[in-house]
Order: sequence, then C-alpha cells, then structure tokens
Amino acid sequence: MSAETVFKKLLVANRGTIAIRIIRACRELGIKTVAVYSTVDRRALHARMADEAVCIGPPAAEHSYLSISSIISAATAYGAEAVHPGYGFLSENGDFAEACQRSGLQFVGPRARHIRLMGDKPRALRIMKRHGVSVLPGSEGTGITEFKTADEQARKVGYPVLIKAAAGGGGKGMRVAHDSRQLARLFPLAQAESEAAFGSTKMYLEKYIEKARHVEFQILADNYRQVVHLGERDCSIQRRHQKLVEEAPCPVLSARLRQKMGRAAVRAAQVVGYSNVGTVEFLLGETGDFYFIEMNTRIQVEHGVTEMVTGVDLVKASLRLALGERLWLKPREIPLSGAAIEWRVYAEDPQTHLPSPGVVSNHHPPGGLGVRVETALYDGYQVPMHYDPLVAKLIVHGEDRAAAIARARAALREYVIDGIKTNIPLHLKILEEPDFQHGLVYTDFLRRFETREDVGQVRQAG
Repeated sequence: MSAETVFKKLLVANRGTIAIRIIRACRELGIKTVAVYSTVDRRALHARMADEAVCIGPPAAEHSYLSISSIISAATAYGAEAVHPGYGFLSENGDFAEACQRSGLQFVGPRARHIRLMGDKPRALRIMKRHGVSVLPGSEGTGITEFKTADEQARKVGYPVLIKAAAGGGGKGMRVAHDSRQLARLFPLAQAESEAAFGSTKMYLEKYIEKARHVEFQILADNYRQVVHLGERDCSIQRRHQKLVEEAPCPVLSARLRQKMGRAAVRAAQVVGYSNVGTVEFLLGETGDFYFIEMNTRIQVEHGVTEMVTGVDLVKASLRLALGERLWLKPREIPLSGAAIEWRVYAEDPQTHLPSPGVVSNHHPPGGLGVRVETALYDGYQVPMHYDPLVAKLIVHGEDRAAAIARARAALREYVIDGIKTNIPLHLKILEEPDFQHGLVYTDFLRRFETREDVGQVRQAG
C-alpha cells in the first residue's frame, strides 16, 4: 500500500522543526501539505514550505496550536484527508485524535483510546505491573490532588520521591522531593505546571532513584498486533526533566540487557494493543535493574538519532502505519550501525537559561559527512517568545561513539547563529567533560556539572 493511493493532502498540526520534518516526508511520498500558523508565525519556515498555509489564531498557543476546533476547521476547509500532530501541543491529546476521526480525518498516530490509556500514568503503570513489566514503587489510586494524601503515599513509598503529572509527560509537572517539607513546597508548584500544560491537577508519586539513566526504546506497531523495537536512546542529560542531549545506542548497555529491555518495551506495547510509532521509557539503575516509567504515544524530538543508526525513516513509518500497512520490518532485519548523538539547540542565554527571542542575523549551520541539522531558522527570522525555545537539532553520526563525539565537537564549533543567544557554548563544555566522554552520565548529570562550573567560577573570581 502506498501513501499516494490513500490520501493526497495532509494538515500538519504543529510548527517549527517537526512541522518541517513532516512536510519533507510528505513531499517524498507525493502528499500535499497544509501548514497552520499563528499570527506571530506568519513568516515561519514551515508556513512557507507547505503547499498551503492557513492562520488559525493569535500567538497564544491555547488560541492557535492548541485549538482543536480551529485545526479541524482548517483541515476540512482546505480539503485535507489526514492530520499529523508531530510532538508537543496536541500530539498526546485523545480528544484531538477522536475529533479528527469524527470529522473523517485520518489521525497519524495511535488510536484515541491508546493515547488516553498510556497518558493516564497511574493506570498505565498498573497495567504494566499486571503484565509482568517491572515498575518503580509508587502511589496508589487514580491520582492525587491533595498534599495530605501525597505525603501519606510518599511515606509509604519512601523518600525521595518524584512528583509527576498523571495526565502528561515531557518533563512538565515534575519535581523531586527529599522530605515532607520539600513535598509541601513542590507539590502545588508541580500541580500548577500540570494544569497549565495538560489541564489536570492529578498527580502521582514514584520512588526516585538517585543514580539512574533514562533509556527509552523506539517501537513500531501495526494494526495487526505486530510490534518491533528499533533499539534504544540514552536521554539522561536533562535540565528540569527536559532532555538536552540524546544518543544511540546507550553506551553502557550490553547486548543481553538490550535484548531484555527491548522485549519489555515490545510487551508494553503489545499488552495494550498499541499501533503506530511510540516510545517506551525506562529508568536504568547502576546494577542493571530497569523500570517502566511511561510511554510516549507520538514521534519524539530525538527520533533522528534512531534514524541515523537504523536507516529507518520514522516519520514516513508513522504515515505508512496510519494507512494500515502491515509491519514490513522484522527484528533481525534492524541492525544498529555506529553511534549518533543529538544536541538540542535552544534560543536561550547559556548562563541564565532564560529564553532569548530576537531576529536571526546570520545563520550558518554546519555540514559534512554524518552531520544533520533540523531547524526552522533563516536569516531575518524572528524567534518568538511564545513557544518552546528549541530552534534546531544538530545530529551527528560516526562509526563509534568516539567518532560521533569528535564530529559533534567540530560541528558545534562551526555552527553560527547571530542575533540571539543559544546554548551551544554549554554543549561544547559538556563535550569536554570526562564523565560524558566516558559515558558516565545519569539524570542528575547536568545539575552536578553546572554546580562544579559555578564553584570553579567562584574560585577563579576569588
């Protein structure tokens, strides 16, 4: 089955780098695209690249990129037959997937019930536990809304605990509490962030592992209960639970542990009847124990590193699977080749980490063998202050991890973005950190690294 024979036009319900990535995949498949944009994104690259573009509202996301009615209206008015949500915004919103279906639009992603099921973190954890997939000790019930209940559950689980939003992921609504006093302060902050991001104040708690790696497995699943995984990504370098650097494969995984974790990821998808692309996320302890933490029911920001080591186009795969194709890959047909690392480039001050909107005056991305840049930047582009500050993804590939690191160092030094500040200087510092070079990274890597940096600056000033 080919995409051209099923639908001819697709609306991209997103912006920035992922919207451009989807538009490019559709071009290769002969699918025409409709871009949506807010008034502040009128000159954005995704709106200029698509075959057609329509303004759906003012800059505030809730009135544009998060407006289900506006996006559905645009899709039907412009004759689109399908909608691709990308990542972020409405990508994990079951109501949006259902609204597409009711309007006769093909939603490129899992079914609405799977989005809701896996998006309900406490319920997903109960299902995984029931089917033999290891999970972290955590709070019981369907979600916590009161501090008193949270404190009772935290004492049962044992401090430290991780406060998490029950209704979503992406690092939103997450805080670590080491005792009851911290929980009292952080619980309402996490709730407020969860409500702003997902419209829900329901939270849950899980045991916090001090030295852990964040390792996730990319899965593909068709509508006939066939599931494969495409290896793992190590996403341990994070700030405030937001990923910053991702790589494939994980530098400490043995072939045996990869096989074991991969089987668990496939089982997690199979037990709920999942279909399309998705990511099963685990925490990996120092002793090799691993625990299911959540499933992202969408394409990931870091999908490019998996594409670089497998040669599988995951955006095209999402389209083919949405069209009802049977899975064309077998587990033994997916060898991992070399190593890839992604560096998220944010428009932010490298010292304060505050957003740095402005006009790009000189954009010169790096090139060469094994270097891939996905960006929405161009000279004269106004980086808005209204959305996530991610402006580019630099992905490098080498025959092994050492080669990928050397290539990353050269590419980051070559990358020029004038007019705004970016976190490229931070990435260059991370590259020189011995722990990173030896693959000794945990989810607290950046906090420890930046603490050492601050101490060093104080000593130098003294």
